[in-house]
Amino acid sequence: MNRVLVVLFSIAALAFSACAPFVTQSPSGKFSPVNAHAIDGNDRVLLKGGDVVSYFTKSAYTQGNPSIKSTYENVTFYFSSAGNKALFDKEPTKYLPEFGGYCANGVVYSIPWGGDADSFEMINGKLYIFGGKGSRDAFMLNVPKNVALANKYWKEEVSGSNAFTHRTLRTTIGRVAHYKSGAELAAEVAAAKK
Repeated sequence: MNRVLVVLFSIAALAFSACAPFVTQSPSGKFSPVNAHAIDGNDRVLLKGGDVVSYFTKSAYTQGNPSIKSTYENVTFYFSSAGNKALFDKEPTKYLPEFGGYCANGVVYSIPWGGDADSFEMINGKLYIFGGKGSRDAFMLNVPKNVALANKYWKEEVSGSNAFTHRTLRTTIGRVAHYKSGAELAAEVAAAKK
């Protein structure tokens, strides 16, 4: 019987170790979980290398350069210029995206998932990343309510958790009471445009 348990445990460990997001998106430190990916030989690159400072200085998405980078809380950040790197290094928390760079609209439903570096909104001096235009449009239908819900779920459930485990639970067995599907959100956005 013990041999069977060892084999099952080994299979489970192998399955989890093969799941890059399980580890990559959950660095140790205060800034966790994060929308990071293993690229260019770096374990955790935030937003696939989008320059977080450019959102604040240019109000635009700019792809960073892997040769101009900094590390903060075990997460790697790319920058498009040495000047942007210097700004970040001086005051990193000023430039961090809300909710670890995950789709802000997903976090409204306590689901830390997605987040495209080129789909964003600056709201009250803070950077919000979205999983695409549809997610952004749905979030913008009621900004105060959605910011409050996302802040609540981030603080109470998501921050410091393992994003992979948390989103798996929230998308399968434990959806929040106000959950809306992508189709429902798209219908609300379409109705608001009429």
